[in-house]
Amino acid sequence: MSSSKIAIISPVRNEEKLLPKTIASMTAQTVHPDCWVIVDDGSSDSTFDIAQTAAAQYAWIKVVRNTDRGKRVLGAGVIQAFKVGCKALDFEPDFIGKLDGDMSFGPHYIETLLALFAAEPRLGAASGKVFRPEGASSVEEFMIDEMVAGQFKFYRQTCFSEIGGFVEAVMWDGIDFHRARQMGWTTRSIPHNELRLMHHRLMGSSDQNVLRGRLRWGKGQWFMGSSLSYILASSIFRMFEKPLGIGGACIFWGYLQGMLRREPRFDLPGFREELQRWQRNRLLNLLRRGQMR
Repeated sequence: MSSSKIAIISPVRNEEKLLPKTIASMTAQTVHPDCWVIVDDGSSDSTFDIAQTAAAQYAWIKVVRNTDRGKRVLGAGVIQAFKVGCKALDFEPDFIGKLDGDMSFGPHYIETLLALFAAEPRLGAASGKVFRPEGASSVEEFMIDEMVAGQFKFYRQTCFSEIGGFVEAVMWDGIDFHRARQMGWTTRSIPHNELRLMHHRLMGSSDQNVLRGRLRWGKGQWFMGSSLSYILASSIFRMFEKPLGIGGACIFWGYLQGMLRREPRFDLPGFREELQRWQRNRLLNLLRRGQMR
């Protein structure tokens, strides 16, 4: 797929400590994107300067400065910044990616993904599995195989266009792959040595603290349309992850808050019904196997 055009968009805010790791990983790729747009989303540290320095060295890196909202806006804010980055492109890509500014990955990441897309025409979106550093080793962050890592979403443009892009909401990275799956595309996070993604921040901890992130996660599950039984099972499973016990409880409480307050839900016709059917089947399959994953 050597003739394919690749665009990657990175909305970043106050990532001066970790963005250099992401830049080093991207510039070391055996296949570079045709354009990597780094969108500085109102940083108050040296993030913009770090990105500008990289852009001065590599012609395929572009930096855009977005209007400062005065605070980090999770979900909707990230996607708004992503769309700002898309507008900065001067070509129509064949593949489009959304990459966080706190990641690192091996030099063959993009090359390996492109080979997988070439081998599977209905593969709409893919990523590797996500790990976080713990001491001298790393720990894999649990992710179902059909979900694509939100930290580095990589989409075939035809699939991305068919699902209407990302939704400006907290659960954008759940709605997108379920939408793609419902439209007949395959989506996967792939366990492959060349596709290991290293996430240098505990998932959900970018906004103040991880417990706030877990509450937001639960509210996002309510918005997306998840069933009560599925979120209960998922919350119990997540109690065995850091932060032990309370993290899973916060997910469930966030979901209950959304339910009790009758907060709005994603209202695309048929989406919620198909999502809950998939969740029921998944729970039944896991119960048959005698495990909750």
